[in-house]
This record gives sequence, C-alpha cells and structure tokens, in this order.
Amino acid sequence: MSNRKTLHRKFRKLSVQERLQALFDAGYFDHETHQFWQDGGTVLQENAADRMIENVVGRFAFPQGIAVNFPLNDQIYQVPLVVEEPSVVAALSFAALLAEKNGGFKAAASSPILIGQVQLTGLDDPLAAEQKLRAAQESIARAAQQAMPNMVARGGGLRDISFHHHDGEHSGRAMLVVHLHIDTQDAMGANMVNSVCEAVAPLLETICGGEAVLKILSNLADEALARAEVTLPCSQLAAPGWSGEQVRDRIILASDLALADPYRATTHNKGIMNGVDALALATGNDWRSIEAAAHAYAARDGQYRALSHWTKTENGDLHGELTMPIKVGTVGGSLQTNPAVLANLKLLGISRAQELASLMAAVGLAQNFAALRALASNGIQQGHMTLHARSVALAANAPSEIFDEVVKQLVASGEIKIETAQQIIQQIQTGS
Repeated sequence: MSNRKTLHRKFRKLSVQERLQALFDAGYFDHETHQFWQDGGTVLQENAADRMIENVVGRFAFPQGIAVNFPLNDQIYQVPLVVEEPSVVAALSFAALLAEKNGGFKAAASSPILIGQVQLTGLDDPLAAEQKLRAAQESIARAAQQAMPNMVARGGGLRDISFHHHDGEHSGRAMLVVHLHIDTQDAMGANMVNSVCEAVAPLLETICGGEAVLKILSNLADEALARAEVTLPCSQLAAPGWSGEQVRDRIILASDLALADPYRATTHNKGIMNGVDALALATGNDWRSIEAAAHAYAARDGQYRALSHWTKTENGDLHGELTMPIKVGTVGGSLQTNPAVLANLKLLGISRAQELASLMAAVGLAQNFAALRALASNGIQQGHMTLHARSVALAANAPSEIFDEVVKQLVASGEIKIETAQQIIQQIQTGS
C-alpha cells in the first residue's frame, strides 16, 4: 500500500465518476480496475445471484460509500461501507480526520479461532464420559486434522479441545459438549468447522457411549477478539458552544452510562455496529454472525454492557478502547462469487483476515466516537436532519442543478417531508 496516496478532503463534493478518477489518481485502481468500476462491474449479475440463494427474483441494491483516509496502524485505508443509513459514512470520515492528526487508530486481532460444538447426550455418567474423552484426545485431534487437510497444510487446524457440562432446562437431560478450537486462517471457516464436527462425532460416540445431537460451529467467536484504541486531545474535541474539555467529560459520562445501563448500552453498541456491519457487508462477511457474537460478548458477565469505554488520560486527553469478537474471512467461495467483494478487498489492499478484523474494530470505535461527540455537544439530530433532507429531496425528484438549494430550504423549514420538498422545488423553478 506504500504507493497509495491519501485522498483530497473535498472527495465528498465530487461526482461519482470524479471520485472513481480520484481513486485511480491516488493509486487505488489500475487502468483495468478503474474501467471495471466505471462500467458497473461490481454489480452482482442475475445468474450469479440465482446460484447464491433460492427462489431468486431480482437483486436488491444498497449504496456504497467510502470513508476516506482512515488511519490505522500507520497505514491509510479507503474504507468501503455498504449502508442505507445517512451519516454513517460522514461520521466515520470525520473521526478519521481527527484521528489522523493525532497518530491514528491502533488495533490488533488475535488468532482466528472458531469453535465447533458437538453435543453429547444419553450418558450414564457425564463426568466419567469426559475422562474417557480426555484420555483419547490424541485420537480425537488426529481425526479432526484428517477432516481438514487443506486447512492444516495452510498452517491452520485444531488448536485445543475443551469440555463443558449443561443440564437441559426442558428436556431434563444432562449434556456433555465438546468444543473443538480450530484456527481457520484467512477463511471465516463456518462450513469447514461444521464438517469437522460431523466427522469427529462418531468417534466421540464410540469413546464415551453417548449420542451426538448437535454438530455445529458457535458464532460466539470469543477466541477471535479484535481490539482497537485511539487517543484524542481536547483541542480536537471542541464543538460550537462547547469546549474540548466539556465534550471530553460528557463523552466519558455517556460511556459510563452505557457500561451501567443496558438500555443505553444497546444504542451505544448499535452505533459501533453501524460501522462494523457496513464494512462486513462491503467485504462479503456474515454481518449477522458478527452481530450475534458482539451482543453475546457484551453480556458475558450476566449484564449487557457497552463494547467500548472512554476515559481521561493523565494529561487530559480522551482515550477510547473497544474489544469485541470479529471472525471474518478474506478467502472462500462465498466471497469469490460476488465481484463487489473482490473489488472492495482490492481497494482496501487487504488479504489477511486478522488485518480486516483489526480494521473493523477500529471502524467500530471511530463510529462510536463520532456518535458520542455529537450526542455530548449539539445532539445527534442536527447532522441527521441534513442527511435526512437529502433523502427526502431525492424522493421528491429534485433536479440535480437545484438539489443542494432544496436541501438547504428543507432543513430551514423544519418540515422535512416530501410534500414540502415538492413545494420548494416548484417555488425555485417558478421563481415564486
């Protein structure tokens, strides 16, 4: 990525074609890729869509934007975001601008471990069954490795086996659940882990005499954690009517509420996922899996809490940290079928899953900061209303040459409705 340049701050004011040209000029596209984007090559073709899921009748489009010049680990990324909610791209670009001036974001991801579960029931003595399985761990590990030779050849494979006991609330039956901890390298690995669980299950039954019921991965990827942090001086936090110190202290207060109150924590974490999900969609990853893991992790101590927290450093700066499970892939069949996914990974310059997970965590923290800064100063609605007005003006078919003026008058009117936009369009066009 060394030959890639930062994008101009006026990127948002360019037309779509001008933005593509800017990406080409900055070194993110070669000639072939530039033409590919210009020609709409990223659009999923009907025949490809028909092979991806059942009963296809069409394709559903979301807008894709780019959060420009996102600084992470001393590199700059142009982050593709697929999202329908106004303000997400703008908020992330704003957070990137502030962070870039102050050393950027730092993030890292742990080994990409995914857990497979085999549920064993019908055991006369679950504890004795566990001891038999523990004594046979070498045989179990050998069977697991043999079920994924390609992954083992790439340096992945089984890393650990653990055992967990539960009692069925409604069945009344005791359960011994065997966890297979598998390093899936740069693949998300869900299908492979499921296959390993099914391959190993008969051996587990033979060893302990139980019946294997469920044989499937867990989406709670709490051994594939991504951590991000950022430090921002108060001089960068000031907002109209608010000093940097006031904004800092109010962000910390908001963070404290999200740690104590699940009602606030839910909205706090939703803001984080605005960025994480949008990047997951852009890179073809299972955002539902990431969401489920994030929310389960947020409640890991019995109370649902914020995934991030904000504090004051010794010299008075604002410091934010986020930790969450992020299990993603950069290779695999589901990614290869969608040309938009391949185009976005190429735009990012990312080939390793851990790098993508780190970026997602940093994007989530940045999104969280932008929302908290707005909430802690002038409120969230001011920026939202302008972006909402743009959507309404679009729905009212405002001509491009007067679009910005229609948006301006819509916001000033306080009535951001299609009917109001249509009236404004007519007034501008007739000069009345």
